Amino acid sequence: SCFQLGLERFHGVCILGFNSAEWFIADIGAILAGGLAVGIYTTSSPEACHYIAENCSANIIVVENHKQLQKILEIEHKLPHLKAIIMYGEEPKEKRPNLYSWEEFINLSDHVPDSNLLDIVESQKPNQCCTLIYTSGTTGQPKGVMLSHDNLTWTAAAAGSFIQLSEAMDKQELVVSYLPLSHIAAQMIDIWLPLTFGAQVFFAQPDALKGTLVDTLREVRPTSFLGVPRVWEKMEEKMKYVGAKSSALKRRVASWAKEVGLQTNLKQMNGNTQVPVNFRLARRLVYKKVRKALGLDRCTRCYTGAAPITRETLEFFLSLNIPVYELYGMSECSGPHTISLPHAFKLTSCGKEITGCRTLIHKPDAEGNGEICFSGRHIFMGYLNMEAKTKEAIDKDGWLHSGDLGKHDKDGFLYITGRIKELIITAGGENIPPVPIEDAVKEAVPIISNAMLVGDKAKFLAMLLTLKCQVNEESGEPGDDLTPEAIEYCHKLGSKATKISEIIRSKDQAIYAAIQKGISAVNERAVSNAQKVQKWALLEKDFSIVGGELGPTMKLKRAVVAQKYKDQIDRFYTDAETPT
Repeated sequence: SCFQLGLERFHGVCILGFNSAEWFIADIGAILAGGLAVGIYTTSSPEACHYIAENCSANIIVVENHKQLQKILEIEHKLPHLKAIIMYGEEPKEKRPNLYSWEEFINLSDHVPDSNLLDIVESQKPNQCCTLIYTSGTTGQPKGVMLSHDNLTWTAAAAGSFIQLSEAMDKQELVVSYLPLSHIAAQMIDIWLPLTFGAQVFFAQPDALKGTLVDTLREVRPTSFLGVPRVWEKMEEKMKYVGAKSSALKRRVASWAKEVGLQTNLKQMNGNTQVPVNFRLARRLVYKKVRKALGLDRCTRCYTGAAPITRETLEFFLSLNIPVYELYGMSECSGPHTISLPHAFKLTSCGKEITGCRTLIHKPDAEGNGEICFSGRHIFMGYLNMEAKTKEAIDKDGWLHSGDLGKHDKDGFLYITGRIKELIITAGGENIPPVPIEDAVKEAVPIISNAMLVGDKAKFLAMLLTLKCQVNEESGEPGDDLTPEAIEYCHKLGSKATKISEIIRSKDQAIYAAIQKGISAVNERAVSNAQKVQKWALLEKDFSIVGGELGPTMKLKRAVVAQKYKDQIDRFYTDAETPT
């Protein structure tokens, strides 16, 4: 069908919609027809859609519904290469030239002889580009990561055999597709791995990340599941809240089981494989029930990746006998580079290299920390039409520079210690990775949703904080009402607050004191005075994808926050009182 619409070799087919069978068909169809498959985030503005469609000289754009169609109609006149728009989730409301319903599009192929398609497939070479992944670009315009046929097929086969995925003939693997398919993680896990191993794919509801994901998990009971950190954190919050509401006896049993679970799993991690009797009992009484409630009772592989996760969350799930395996990689290496395995797993490590992938720690310091560099058949071809940027990423010896700081331990496990661009370099010249301090504050003060450390080129560190609030299901817009858990926390402190605005307006003494107490406790553990948080401020609104502060996988976009709250940050450093 793509031929009939005039798809030219190496021109883009953009797909704009939530995960669905049509998304997969459009993606794989675009590749077989000799075009480039290009996902666009559903949250993108018309301008962002235009940037990508123009950048990849798109001939065809596939949209899910009228909402996404509107974005394309706004920019259509500025896309000289565009020949057709296809809509799959809804029927077009009006006839327009070059606008096709999914059915009309599929029917176009009736008149194409198979030989045409076979000629194109025959002409394709493993080292040619077939997919573009646009990096959400926390800095500047997104870059089109060019992935070849070989990048995708090799990585899927190598990663799948590394984690010992079963072939469908031996045992049916099941996965739930819910993360944005324009992101490399979802493409690898939902499209290329299932294609390689014959796994079965189920599609979640479009509002999966707003709360329906667990219902889908319970229905499907997948055998593998990747949750971005925010997904695991939300599950943890919910479980803690439900737990706090149960009877005293149930709470006692649960905390006994968690203690047993954590100790047994930590021992196993360090090579002691004995399974104590109390662990077997706890498994029957607690762990099995928890897994069933989450839909993870058949899931032998729970993964996390795409952003940093806290040790607290990892330990919470480990204590319930759900080891969450961390993996690490980037779009530029076709997704995964290191993966934790059940028999090779250390808390807070991202595991070891997939067989065939190599890591170099570039210019390590005294502690062995340096920039993580990769090589292997999974390394991308380069950025589309950005030669200078490609040369920045891949050095003359062929190593891909990740921009992440990390080190190996004596057993060859990789640990990520920070991001070069995120490092805060104070006026005194101290290099401070922000994530550990932010995590510590969130752990110390459970009412806090997001924390961002600032202080680059400044005399001291300060922090922007947001509170846990209810989110509008439809728009994804964070509201003013606190979550039930947060309200409960306030009550325990003796505050009657139910809204963020009430707390900020009245500078709620109980809450402000609790936050200060938490921050002071974190400061006491600080490595040096330079690493202490001297000032902080509460923001009226939590961070969100809609607000622009979070990327599509809920990763904090520091540059956006710094720009958006510039006045607040400036005030930290212009106020007369300099902290002692």
